[in-house]
Amino acid sequence: MAGLEQEVGNLLRQKGLTLGIVESATGGLISHLITNVPGSSDYYKGSVTAYSNEVKIKIVGVKEDTINRYGAVSPEVAEEMALGGRRTLASDICLADTGIAGPAGATPGKPVGLFYLGLSRQAGTHSQKHNFHGNREQNKHSAAEAALGWLKEYLTSLK
Repeated sequence: MAGLEQEVGNLLRQKGLTLGIVESATGGLISHLITNVPGSSDYYKGSVTAYSNEVKIKIVGVKEDTINRYGAVSPEVAEEMALGGRRTLASDICLADTGIAGPAGATPGKPVGLFYLGLSRQAGTHSQKHNFHGNREQNKHSAAEAALGWLKEYLTSLK
């Protein structure tokens, strides 16, 4: 993964865009990776580690009804986290994650290793589903790498 956060930083700087992050299951890992890059203050606004549903609702702006209807680990919540984070952090782009890192927490239809990523920008908000098969730490790292990879792909696609 080393280098991916540098590439993302270079792309953000080149395009003059700012980044915010709302993390749940990764617990701040994505933010940690971004801030390992010297000069990240040029484009990185900050993050919210919204581990509890209460923080997702009260600080990030996820609707309680969305969590009740779809569960905290859902594409709908990932998208609301990314959109709310973009507003809260006043960033051009916001990445978000919600998932079940393990070893416990699985529910019917939602296995350990299930993550949803959210990405919000002016043009719209989207989510991605991922299933990882490692231990807790490996799943968190896989989710962080997937989020940064998706962000790199998006930034590379911009003209």
